[in-house]
Amino acid sequence: MLDAVVVGAGPNGLTAAVELARRGFSVAVFEARDTIGGGARTEELTLPGFRHDPCSAAHPLGINSPAFRALPLERYGLEWLQPELPMAHPFTDGTAAVLSRSVAETAASFGPRDAGAYRRLVEPFLPKWDTLARDFMSLPLTALPRDPVTLARFGLVGLPPSTWLMRRFRDERARALFSGLVAHVMAPLSGFATGAIGLVFALAAHARGWPVARGGSQSISDALAAYLKDLGGGIHTDYEVKRLDDLPPARAYVFDTSPTALARIAGLGRYYDGYRYGPGVFKVDYALDGPVPWTAPEARVAGTVQIGASSAEIGTALRAASREGRAPDKPFMITVQPGVVDPARAPEGKQVFWAYGHVPSGWDGDLTDALERQLERFAPGFRDRVLARATAGPPELAAHNANYVGGDIGSGAVTGLQILLRPKLSLSPYGTPHPAVYICSSATPPGPGVHGMSGHNAAKAVWRRLRQT
Repeated sequence: MLDAVVVGAGPNGLTAAVELARRGFSVAVFEARDTIGGGARTEELTLPGFRHDPCSAAHPLGINSPAFRALPLERYGLEWLQPELPMAHPFTDGTAAVLSRSVAETAASFGPRDAGAYRRLVEPFLPKWDTLARDFMSLPLTALPRDPVTLARFGLVGLPPSTWLMRRFRDERARALFSGLVAHVMAPLSGFATGAIGLVFALAAHARGWPVARGGSQSISDALAAYLKDLGGGIHTDYEVKRLDDLPPARAYVFDTSPTALARIAGLGRYYDGYRYGPGVFKVDYALDGPVPWTAPEARVAGTVQIGASSAEIGTALRAASREGRAPDKPFMITVQPGVVDPARAPEGKQVFWAYGHVPSGWDGDLTDALERQLERFAPGFRDRVLARATAGPPELAAHNANYVGGDIGSGAVTGLQILLRPKLSLSPYGTPHPAVYICSSATPPGPGVHGMSGHNAAKAVWRRLRQT
């Protein structure tokens, strides 16, 4: 009998398996697809030699993850590559606000009226970032806060809606960039704790940047898998699990799946019926004949580029997808250009380009034209650079990764109390009514992102039980 079986070889499932194996438990991972990776994969989606990331591409939470930082992943081939600028937010006049490693450079890009307000917002938290990140990403109480005072101060600033926090800024440049940071988790700007979301992304950039992984996001998953195998763990691919009886006997079963799939497989009935999924995304991976022709010089050297002309335009796009059930006319876009720091991702002189916009859950339309109209506003001539494109709306994303219910790449709406208390209102969110079954996916705290902390936190709950029994 194994000590633990993990279902799903995404970053959280692999991290949970590694954490258990490091503590001497016997572990095996079972993955439905023929390759590992979940939300951290790299594939040739368009043309030969162009290596794209189907889901995650830039990793501010990955490089700042307490779980990943405690593991020797660099020894297994993971190398973080830092672009000159972590992120740029261009405007239609050819200028851009930036999120730089430097607080001063970031503040200066907002203009003199908001530079001081931004410094006052982030500088009190930055010296204590590592402790704050560990406390924030371990919520709820899998461990007592190491710095409860700083965590409480952060909560006072971040728990109100981001629209409240943005009242600190007088001009549109800072408001638009910060709105875009919040929109990374597809949350309406007026939602509970959305200020904290934007602030976490900003602090992460100042602390360690927004890197890409050399060779693509698959490098993260491959490093975790190689380490797990060295620890004695096993990985079985092309193994679909439809019920618990499909798995070998074990003392614990840990699911890196959606709550819906877990309930079906483990026979939990309607236990997760109250769990809400968020809007979907429409994603396009491009093979380009050269770099994106951004008008703003800052965007040409940034790893990530946010597309939204103003905070109002971003807010309108988010409301359309999440509340009004329609695709936005001017979608807010998140784009990543790995080639600015990793030219080997494409043939010489070419580029891969990653972009998506928000759409309603399950939407089956084609957003390509609307996305490219947006890009042409900030990079005239973009369409002339396109050699090939691979599009994926909510149905295709859900077929590619069963955790993306309705095309929701966050595996659950990041709104209301579900921002912090997911997938159930419980002090033990990783446990289930079945005493041997646990969940470790992005549907658990701290939520979406390639950071492994959901897997780490779930593994902690599992090993405590295994030691007791």
